[in-house]
Amino acid sequence: MKKIDIHCHVVAFPEYSTKRLDGNKYLSAEEQIEIHNKLDVDMGVLLPITTQEAHWATISNDAVAYVANKYPDRFVWFCSVDPRQGKHNAKSDLGYIINQYKEMGARGVGELGSQLYADDPMMQNLFRYCEELDMPVLIHVAPQHGDTYGIIDDLGLPRLEKMLRKFPDLKIIGHSQAFWSEISADNTNEIRGGAPTGKVKEGRIAYLMREYGNLHCDLSAGSGKNAMMRDPEYAAKFITEFSDRIYYGTDVCSAKQTFQYEFDDFLTRMVNDGMINQDAYNKVVRLNALRLLGITEN
Repeated sequence: MKKIDIHCHVVAFPEYSTKRLDGNKYLSAEEQIEIHNKLDVDMGVLLPITTQEAHWATISNDAVAYVANKYPDRFVWFCSVDPRQGKHNAKSDLGYIINQYKEMGARGVGELGSQLYADDPMMQNLFRYCEELDMPVLIHVAPQHGDTYGIIDDLGLPRLEKMLRKFPDLKIIGHSQAFWSEISADNTNEIRGGAPTGKVKEGRIAYLMREYGNLHCDLSAGSGKNAMMRDPEYAAKFITEFSDRIYYGTDVCSAKQTFQYEFDDFLTRMVNDGMINQDAYNKVVRLNALRLLGITEN
């Protein structure tokens, strides 16, 4: 089965893009397609990067819309809307801009990386409009204010839980180190921003997934890879139980990165070895994304 990548970052005009702090540029569309071909991915979701926090290179809404329209068989796109846009308060009519992007073809909002607390009034204003307009939100969770990017939450994700409860019809897709470290109950403030290791003692993510049907999970990046590969036995249980709300993704930010191939092999081994069944695998790598994106296949 061909896969869908829920988490892609590409630039429209690489010759004019700036370098990230690691010295590399974001992928061009052609470089992303080359990686996707190696992974047997036939569609990717393009996510803009417009927040200024901790980013030395940005990707505009215009850029991802342009690339998606240039390669309509390979990409769809989400839009980026900062909760501080407009009047920089909780009364800004963010629906005005979100609806314009939706009419242009955007399928959701994200990657949301503004450095505000997850339950900040301005963040709640954004969530409210996304819920009203049926636009799923992909969030990057940060462990603290400053020296990073992402919406801020405390250990155990209590602010995210408050938003899941307050906006029950809003699909919130969790992502990042601070999000995935909560897969295990032995998480701490010292390790939650990194890549915790060792056997998983079931943690907050499983609890939140059971309590709130509007929480979804993005397996992309080193954070998703680490959460699954640190304990394959628990990963199999997690994927099996929540197979309807988990999405395959890469989050490759440079043509030099290779972690995506290791994780892809891991998921393939999981199904080949019978740790997860084919039905769960198919949902994670494709079928869930089709439903989220509102795409019907013949």
